[in-house]
Formats: sequence, C-alpha cells, structure tokens
Amino acid sequence: MLETVDVEIRKLVLLEEQRQLSQLSLVASENYSSPTIRGFEGSIFADKNAEGYPGRRCVSGCEYADQLENLAIERAKSAFGCEHANVQAMSATIANFAIMNELFQPRDGLMAMRLQDGGHLSHGASFHASGRSFRWCFYGVSEIDEQLDYDEVRSIALENRPAAIICGGSSYPRLIDYEKMYEIAQEIGALLWVDLAHTAGLVAGRAIPSPFPYADIVTTSTHKTLRGPRGGGVILCKQKLARKIDRAIFPGLQGAPKMDLIAARGALLAEVQTPRFREYAKDVLSNAKALERGLLDAGASLVSGGTSSHLILLNLLKCNTTGLEIEGYLSEGRVITNKNPVPFDTLPSSKAGGLRIGSAALTTRGFDEARFFELGVLIGKVVTSTHKRDRIVDLRSFVDRNTQGLPLFNQKWLAQ
Repeated sequence: MLETVDVEIRKLVLLEEQRQLSQLSLVASENYSSPTIRGFEGSIFADKNAEGYPGRRCVSGCEYADQLENLAIERAKSAFGCEHANVQAMSATIANFAIMNELFQPRDGLMAMRLQDGGHLSHGASFHASGRSFRWCFYGVSEIDEQLDYDEVRSIALENRPAAIICGGSSYPRLIDYEKMYEIAQEIGALLWVDLAHTAGLVAGRAIPSPFPYADIVTTSTHKTLRGPRGGGVILCKQKLARKIDRAIFPGLQGAPKMDLIAARGALLAEVQTPRFREYAKDVLSNAKALERGLLDAGASLVSGGTSSHLILLNLLKCNTTGLEIEGYLSEGRVITNKNPVPFDTLPSSKAGGLRIGSAALTTRGFDEARFFELGVLIGKVVTSTHKRDRIVDLRSFVDRNTQGLPLFNQKWLAQ
C-alpha cells in the first residue's frame, strides 16, 4: 500500500532502515524496541481522543481506553515498586517541565547537576524553558575523580535551601547514591526528584539499585535502556503527590494523550518484568565494561575512569581533538555516536571535549562482550592515533563483518 500511496516517504523509510541495519549505534540514548511494542504503535488507538484520565474523560467512547491506561499504570507501579504512576507524558522533558510548573513557584529554589558535569538541559539550563524560572543552584563532580562529591552536594544544599533536589542526567557514567541524596534532601526539607531516563531499564531489570523508596518523584523516558518506543514519558511518585502530578500533565501542559503510545508503553512495562529482560539488563552492564576495557587498552581517556552503567564518556581534551571531529571520523567508519561536553570542558558545545557512547542498542542487536571489547579497541585507536584514516579502514571492516544478517532486535530477547 505504501509503495503506491507515497513513493517518496516509502523510499526514505527504506533508506533509514538500511542505514540502521548497516551501521552500529553507540548513541547512549538510542535503542530498538521489540516487534510487539512496535506493533502497538499506530494501532487503532491512535485515532481515539481520550482527553482526561480514566473515568474522567472529556469525551465518551473511552471504555477500552480507560482499561488500557489503567493496565499500563498498574504495570508501571509493579515494574518500579512505586505508589503512583502517570503514563501520559509525551516525553520525559515535557514531564520535567510540567512538574516544575505545577509543584513550584518562580521564587522557589531548585537544585540540579550542572549540564557540563552530566546533567540534563531540562534541569535549569539557561537556554531551556526550565531555566527561565525558579532560583537554580547547581552541583557537579570533583576535580579529583570526576564523580559526585556528596559532601559538596550537602554544602550547596544547606547554603541554598532548594525546594527540590534533582539527581540524574544525560552523561554521568556513574551510579548515584540515592540514599545519600535522600538524607541531604531530608535535612533541608526538600523533595528528592530522580531523572531516571537513562537507567530506568537497568532499574526495572534489577541490575542496579532503585531510587525507591527514597525518591518522591521519578521521571523517565520510555526508550534508552528501557528499550521502548520514543516519544513517551512516565512519571512515578509517592501517593501524596499523585493529584498534583496528574494535574501537571493534564490539564496543566498537555491535551489528549496518544493512546496508541500508551498501548506500546503498557506492553513495554510488562516486557521489562520478564526474566529475559533482566538478563538483557545485566548484559548491558557487562557489555559496557567490556567496551570500557577495550577503550582503555587502546589508550583512551574516560571520564571518572570508566562506567558503572550503560554509558561511557570519553575525554578528548588531552588528545588534541574534539568530540565533533571524532564523531565525524567514527561516522565514516559506520559507528554512530554523539559529541558531548565533559567536566571542566574548555571547548564550545558545538565542538565539545568529549564523546558519549552506550551499550544498550548493540546489546539489543545481540553483541556480546568479545565484540564490544574489539569495538572499544578500534574506537580507542581512532581517538589516539595520528593516522586516523588508517584506523577508520579497520573500523569499517569490523562493522561490515558484524552487521551482515544482524537484525535490529535480536531474537534472543523475545519474551517467552
């Protein structure tokens, strides 16, 4: 049907499919959802207006939409062990902004990790809508080990007395001690808010510690390590905040939810509770460590010395190169990554002193530790070599050998 209705769009879809199949994605914020989940996107629910919440819709004909959303909510609560869940947000960034608008006043103080040290733009970045309100203060990593210094976090919190402490981000490669952050928040009477977008799948898969019972609010996207559809956000919170959280999304910021995406999220939230997904989450971690070993063997410099999650941040400041340059070289070798600032970066973000990579997407494709190690060595040699073009030839050869017949979603991860 698509071949005859819209040839131009069909061509672009096929080209993108071929690009993804023939390249290796190490973008830490990318993954591939299962055929089951993709099948629910664009289903008949895509055409149903279900503005409001189950039992309180603005239009009729929502009896099955209500059952669907309630099912997704219950699965979210079960997957993460939380008291309340909202599955309507169109993204984690939208969820973050909605919560700020509903729970806090412009005069309130909020505290988050500095963007350059691993935070997220929706946590008060000056160029983002979240940064135009509230009194922001920021904490970061130590110059000694490039990891969070909880004594410094406490000191900043005591000095500024924010209404909420936000932890989590987009390029911090280490785990966060939620208990310590909770103790700091309790000391000043602040809410503890965890942005779990990058590591939600590792938490659901029981591979790393959960922010519950410490967090008052947890926000997450539905892709990345959670391995679900893009364009979705989930808010998890304590029951005392349930009404305010729901109002933050609707009517506070959004209109009607996308019910087909809620169907996909509901399927995802069942998938992450299977033994097969827990095996996947463990492999994401072990594969990231194998990638780390390969990079270090080749002489690459890593922020904080390595990783405790799926995410690795290369420090390129000492290699006389930039994130922009290495991203381009690796793309020529058919490995997709993204430039990223590093702590104490001296370069503009358009060039960046670092490169962010992650193990989640290639683990979904079926890469094992041996292939991750070899890939790490090859990338490390591109970074450290003065003859980068020669190294790209070796990298491209590796990619060609290891993508032939390799699906985007490996059959080994299908739930049984």
